[in-house]
Amino acid sequence: MAEEKKTSKPKEEKPDGTLTSNMIRVEATFLHPVLGTAPGNPDLYAEFIGQKSEIDSERIKDELASLPAEELEAKGKTVFHRDDDGNPCLLDYQIKGMLKQAFVAFCEFGDIKLGKNKISKWTAKRIVDLFVFVYPREIPLMMPKDSELDECVRPLRGEIRSGGRIMERVALACSERSPKGTKIRFSVEWLRPELRKVILDALDYGLKNGIGQWRNSGMGRFEWTVIGDGEARS
Repeated sequence: MAEEKKTSKPKEEKPDGTLTSNMIRVEATFLHPVLGTAPGNPDLYAEFIGQKSEIDSERIKDELASLPAEELEAKGKTVFHRDDDGNPCLLDYQIKGMLKQAFVAFCEFGDIKLGKNKISKWTAKRIVDLFVFVYPREIPLMMPKDSELDECVRPLRGEIRSGGRIMERVALACSERSPKGTKIRFSVEWLRPELRKVILDALDYGLKNGIGQWRNSGMGRFEWTVIGDGEARS
């Protein structure tokens, strides 16, 4: 009975910095540069991102407002969102997206369990959506001293069909880039205690496949450490 009482009344700490029993505070350090993911053109963002997402209209307006100033807006360029002070940042859903990707990867080999039950790749993303939360909403990029954002331009190769033939197509992509050594701090909360291990494993997966554009080339890979653990305080 004592266990049930403890579970029903976790330490109440929320996005303001206090930790619940099912919550950790993380500092991640990027081992490779991380690239921006948001289209620099607000109209493009609204049309192709906003309309296809499940985010409500007010939240879309907030995201549009956090895109950088007009001089950074360029067709085909991806950028970082900005906080109220104009500093580049990641948004909470980008961390959740990374966790989802790790969950799905683990499911390919049946490695995720909740209790005795294995999770399928078809439900992994839904579990992150419903039971895992990231704070704060805006996660500042803490860049090394005397460094600043620059740009990464790289070729994108693909295939198109023309006149019954398949032809290779090469285009250039451009992204804002934050340097190696950039740090971020955020909290992760889960609503089921048994999710703790898989979330820690998913954060470890950041060494293999990170955050941001061009992840398959190694961009955005990171190492992390726990700087606050609600379980230790409970």
